Amino acid sequence: MRRRTSPSGFDTAGIRPWNAGIDGLAFGGDYNPEQWPDDVRLEDIELMREAGVNIVSLAIFAWATVEPREGEFDWAWLDTTMDRLHAAGIRVALATATAAAPPWLTRKHPEILPQRSDGTVLHQGSRQTYSIHHPVFRDYAVGMAERVARRYADHPALALWHVDNEIGCHNPRDWSPAAADAFRDWLRERYGDLDDLNEAWGTAFWSQRYGSFDDVLPPRDTTAFGNPTQLLDFDRFNSDALLDYYRDLRDTLREITPHVPTTTNLMAGSHKEMDYFSWADDLDVVANDNYTLAADPDRHLLLSLSADLSRGIAGGDPWILMEHSTSAVNWQSRNRAKQPGEMLRNSLAHVARGSDAVMFFQWRASKAGAEKYHSALVPHAGTDSDLWRDVVALGGAVKALGEVRGSRVVARTALVLDWPAWWACEQDVHPTQVQYPDQVLAWYKALWRLGVTVDVVPPSRDLDGYDLVVVPTLYLVSDADAARVRAAAERGATVLITYFSGIVDENDHIRLGGYPGAYRDLLGVRTEEFFPLQEGESVRVSGASLPGGGLTADLWTEKSTVTDGVEVIAAYDDGPLPGGPAITRRTVPAGGDPGTVSAAAAPVSTAGTAAAAGPGGSAGPGVPAGSAGSAAARSSTGSAWYVATRLSDEGVAHIARRVADEAGVLPSAAVPEGVEVVRRVADGVEFVFAINHTDAEVTVDAGRPAPLSDTDAALAAVVGTDLLTGEDVTSPLTIPAGGVRVVRVPV
Repeated sequence: MRRRTSPSGFDTAGIRPWNAGIDGLAFGGDYNPEQWPDDVRLEDIELMREAGVNIVSLAIFAWATVEPREGEFDWAWLDTTMDRLHAAGIRVALATATAAAPPWLTRKHPEILPQRSDGTVLHQGSRQTYSIHHPVFRDYAVGMAERVARRYADHPALALWHVDNEIGCHNPRDWSPAAADAFRDWLRERYGDLDDLNEAWGTAFWSQRYGSFDDVLPPRDTTAFGNPTQLLDFDRFNSDALLDYYRDLRDTLREITPHVPTTTNLMAGSHKEMDYFSWADDLDVVANDNYTLAADPDRHLLLSLSADLSRGIAGGDPWILMEHSTSAVNWQSRNRAKQPGEMLRNSLAHVARGSDAVMFFQWRASKAGAEKYHSALVPHAGTDSDLWRDVVALGGAVKALGEVRGSRVVARTALVLDWPAWWACEQDVHPTQVQYPDQVLAWYKALWRLGVTVDVVPPSRDLDGYDLVVVPTLYLVSDADAARVRAAAERGATVLITYFSGIVDENDHIRLGGYPGAYRDLLGVRTEEFFPLQEGESVRVSGASLPGGGLTADLWTEKSTVTDGVEVIAAYDDGPLPGGPAITRRTVPAGGDPGTVSAAAAPVSTAGTAAAAGPGGSAGPGVPAGSAGSAAARSSTGSAWYVATRLSDEGVAHIARRVADEAGVLPSAAVPEGVEVVRRVADGVEFVFAINHTDAEVTVDAGRPAPLSDTDAALAAVVGTDLLTGEDVTSPLTIPAGGVRVVRVPV
């Protein structure tokens, strides 16, 4: 757990580890005893022991049970539950009980209800039916958090404060009067005066200039297109406000229990509304919830992306998987149960990618309420069920992996992701509707299938230490963040940037002089106009180093020219810009030489460059296509690739292999399709997670990969011990269909 001074000024050095008192990895889930009679609660404790549960989240939705009427409190059931859990050796992540307001509160204070952009009031009857901006609600929520903290501050079961729950899941944007007041206050703090606000928002357009902060409203439904920067700032404001709500509750807890760590469960990978990178320093440990989509055959890849993003938010530190599902959920259009072995694979894939916990929603499946069809550790069928037997087996597997705790994932590839760029990219009135996650997912999936482990990082993160940096659709970027990508290439990294990147600054103002704006000099590419393709239209791109017949692309093309020395890897065969560059590569000398690719320099013609480099160019000076070259060569020069169109999956896969090979980040042995191999590293040991998502037996190289050793591991030698079975294993390692192996390999 990171030690630092929190933004609120608290010194966190005295905070104990969240998993103190837990032997190895954490295993458990949300526990809601208030839904059950006492005989069931007693049975719960015995079943938790049987399953190996060592931590539960408690009292998340308990406000109306603890305080059924204002000022009347019933703590007895919670006292008893805390005592029973402690007696059973089970630690508690105790919630503030604020995730759903009790009915008496919204009846007494209807002004705390949130509103939609059209003014519709959202009423009591669900969860999170409150405006976190309203001071009345904040006072009540802080008061409840304080009562919980004072009552259980010294309870021996208390391990961690679970602040609220999935903050912003159902009320991430609010247009209520309280939100409008808070938005104006946020703008005053951000801009200081109206001149700066008017300049940032470009209010000279459409007579929008403001003469008073009191005139500013949240971006409500209006007659035409809204002000883009106003919309962007409203997204920033709401994310900041939700974080500020967390801080209010966290600071209340910390005043009373300065030694107890705090967190809240994020929803990284599935929720657009919160900029979780900006939340990281306020969390003593990062916790995340992840739910797979039953209809998506690539759901295990999306799970991996969410896990890698959680690790990126945590700055590489171990984190907590706070919720996922044992089987089906209740909120998809078709809630299909998980296949045999899928719960184990899902759980250990999170551990492979940095989680020190395997937790679920929830402990016992509810018999009433909106989530009664959501799976749980104890299903409706009870303990005489395959699911329960799988839960007990999973508990044993998690216990067997105890020594993995605290180890870290090592990655040499970074994928840059940014929430403000996401918000700005998906606004209206753009050349075409670009969905920000589209290219994030496309390039992540391609690297996953190559066996390349990826750190998902914000553009503000230092990129030193990464040999491959992928920048998909970073539409909005500041000068400082753009410089970090350039510095990575100048240091010797391979950088790949896709279309619609670097177009605007942090105020959503166009970077003039030609696209791709912030990256124009680095790439040696200058685009005059975008030529988005029509629905159903596609183009072919070809080059000498591409597979026969070239690659297919759609959605996006650009009218571009390139500067001297830029290789045209692929040109358009057809479409609106035949012969124009579609994929380019520029060699970046150590330390950079931006003067040679100035935006003011006269670019050579596309045709001339293509002719000089050949129809597709090559992988680099003296480096054959598909060859990584020597480490020394990579350290002296970097490269900057630009993909100016949306390639098909096959095209992305081809270019991803090219750049991964060039950067030297490919595994030493090919990873079979449908298999993930991820390594966690500690002093003197590596833990190799090999997870087979296919229905056939496979073999993988369990030896140390080339980037982490001087020579390849001897394939026939004993390489380590399978922690799940206790057996010595050799490489290649056999993994049964749908199975998992976790091998301890001495370094």
